[in-house]
Amino acid sequence: MSVVPNSGNGKITVPDLLQRKTQAAGSPSSFQKITCLTAYDYPTARLLDEAGVDVILVGDSLGMVVLGHENTLSVTIDEMLHHTRAVRRGTRRALVVADMPYGSYHTDLADSLHNAMRFVKEAGAEAVKVEGGERRLELISRLTEAEIPVMGHVGLTPQSVNALGGYRVQGKTADAAEQLIRDARAVEAAGAFAVVLEAVPRELAAQITRELRIPTIGIGAGPDCDGQILVVHDLLGLTFEQTPKFARQYANVGEIISKAVREYCNDVREGGFPSDAESYHAPQATRDRKTMFIDS
Repeated sequence: MSVVPNSGNGKITVPDLLQRKTQAAGSPSSFQKITCLTAYDYPTARLLDEAGVDVILVGDSLGMVVLGHENTLSVTIDEMLHHTRAVRRGTRRALVVADMPYGSYHTDLADSLHNAMRFVKEAGAEAVKVEGGERRLELISRLTEAEIPVMGHVGLTPQSVNALGGYRVQGKTADAAEQLIRDARAVEAAGAFAVVLEAVPRELAAQITRELRIPTIGIGAGPDCDGQILVVHDLLGLTFEQTPKFARQYANVGEIISKAVREYCNDVREGGFPSDAESYHAPQATRDRKTMFIDS
């Protein structure tokens, strides 16, 4: 399927994504779902961008898949800014969204706004993502007033892992489902341009998608959302732990890397690398000056 028309110069923007949702309401058969993946560095961002991904999220998941932490809670704003800058340099077409890490928007509203502005001014992010529903209404509203596009995130919110008691599917009871619906509505009412629905029953995600005027981006929320996002390391087989049920592996790049490194080590140990063709040579005139070289 061809890429849908966008802002005119090939760049995906927030209005483009909102327009897709509007078009979906009028002509569902012509709606092209939104593709999102995470990236944390320049080469990965460039590959995803050139492959046609619509949204690249610099996720605080980097704490786990890049930095090796147990969860996302220890990721700092400086680490997020560092990785966002790298991703932005590798991106031309996709919309770059940066996760605001735990602690960067949980205290004073003025500090939260300042931190969000740093992502835009210092790192080149085109939007930020914050976790939480009704309790983030004021924050999202303030950020959008400051012309910082916001992507919401409800359901399983990894920064709340301690409060939730682990990484568990959310919205399984009637009361929990009602709260999730209220959270999604609050995110929309506050001015967010999209909302991530993570680890919620398919039926609930479908209902929220039908009700909202902004796009829903699913991760473990079934196929009825307006778009999907995955952690790129899960997609490529670059994880060392068990992956979630919803994370389809499209390639085993980890095994490819391991095989290449084993072959390299073997070639070095046996003298097969580098070869003469892979070596630099002195000019013939220099080599003729035998006093400069001692035969081994």
